[in-house]
Amino acid sequence: MEQQQSLWDFIVQQRGKLLDQTIAHVGLTFISLLVAVLIGLPLGIFIVRQKKATGIVLGIAGVLQTIPSIALLGFMIPLLGIGPLPAITALFLYALLPIIRNTYTGIREVNHNITEAATAMGFSKWQTLIKVELPLAFPVIMAGIRTATVINVGVATLASLIAAGGLGEFIFGGISLNNTNMILAGAIPAALLAILFDFLLSRVQKINFNKLRIVAFLMPFIVLLLSSFYIIPSFEKNKLLAGFTPEFMGRQDGYLGLISTYKLKIKNVVISDAIMYKAAYEKKLDVISGYSSDGRLKAFDLLVLDDDRHIFPPYYAAPVIRNDVLLKYPEVENVLNLLSGKINDSIMTDLNYKVDYLKQSPEKVAKDFLVKNNLYKQPRNGSKGTIKLGSKIFGEQYILINMYSMIIKGYTDLNVDTKTGLGGTSICFDAIINNQIDMYPEYTGTGLLAILNATTNTVSSLHQNRDSVYGYVSDKFKKEYNLVWLKPIGFNNAYALMMRRKQSDELNVHTISQLVNYTNESKK
Repeated sequence: MEQQQSLWDFIVQQRGKLLDQTIAHVGLTFISLLVAVLIGLPLGIFIVRQKKATGIVLGIAGVLQTIPSIALLGFMIPLLGIGPLPAITALFLYALLPIIRNTYTGIREVNHNITEAATAMGFSKWQTLIKVELPLAFPVIMAGIRTATVINVGVATLASLIAAGGLGEFIFGGISLNNTNMILAGAIPAALLAILFDFLLSRVQKINFNKLRIVAFLMPFIVLLLSSFYIIPSFEKNKLLAGFTPEFMGRQDGYLGLISTYKLKIKNVVISDAIMYKAAYEKKLDVISGYSSDGRLKAFDLLVLDDDRHIFPPYYAAPVIRNDVLLKYPEVENVLNLLSGKINDSIMTDLNYKVDYLKQSPEKVAKDFLVKNNLYKQPRNGSKGTIKLGSKIFGEQYILINMYSMIIKGYTDLNVDTKTGLGGTSICFDAIINNQIDMYPEYTGTGLLAILNATTNTVSSLHQNRDSVYGYVSDKFKKEYNLVWLKPIGFNNAYALMMRRKQSDELNVHTISQLVNYTNESKK
């Protein structure tokens, strides 16, 4: 039996990327901190002088601090796109409050007798500020900068979701893949950075008053140097930039397979599934990982590159349900199988298009489909029991889970509790085997490679055949996990690499092998 990889082995294996992402993390933290100090410090001074503005300025900064970080990043995307700019902007906004508040508090707490003495000595207001108030307020101001730094180190992990890099790439990749080593490889350096920077700034905070001018002179240069770290990894030249989801990055039927089978070497960033299609459309990314039945293919005119070496197996969708649930409520099997054969690839793509691009709700799209196909019935009383349905975190799964919820309520006396948006494959699978949910839609290729971790020989023996793959995963799931695969729904939602159709034609890249050849040629 193969030994599980240790955390140290994982860190050694990923040391190059880990170093790059740590450097990027430091850069993101200090670029945003520098901007926050340049704006927050004058604002703090301003509200000391203009007391009427104090409530307004601190109130706005306080409201910004209360906005959930992931929501703030999401709000930035339509305004600033993806990449470092929206990430730095969000981090800057989070760092403002402690800097403004501590600058205001520090100056306000300076003894009035001292400032009056400075005035009596002929100091102007500017001289009093520079030579008296700011030096005396320095420890309190530094306390605010320390707080802002620690906040930014933590929030910067979310920057990876919008292709800005940082240690979040490891953390979110690990969460998607249920890989503890990957999570710790990102979380431990992030925690250590927060501790290190807080310690160093605490030393600065306690600096001898006589050396304060030297520190005040050197600090901007030090922060500028640390800010420049973010630029260092970006000097690598590559004509194409790829964006892959955290889960795709760590799967054998994803980026790992592209490396081992195709020898693909392309500069890439980790990005959330929610924004990668639009990023490709807006020319922020050239190649993305995606799903072959996604409605955004049609919306953004993207072309799926042919998988000419067949690393992506069939991904036919089907409900996976715990066997004990079927034994308790046998009527559920026939009800869930009502969708079998009703949704092919083109139908699913159209349904996804309505949700992903036309912004119709998954509930409406699901109900309209059921009504059109004479499958919808009014809900019964649901007094017999409750079925817990789960889904992954993308539109197609929301549509399917709403369909299943409606037909269970309409055809049985069971109630439904839906737990949507559970994240990646590993989270849904852990939830079902730990009795947190009773059923969720899964894909045969995902079951084969991401859950069963089938060997290369096993995959080859199945010959990319839909029925063979379904039969294999169905048998293994029943024996190993007591989970039942019901009848396939009918569509194949395979992993895929895709490009803008126009760019694909211009570069004559229509297969993954042609993409590999192009990237190799562009490096010469």
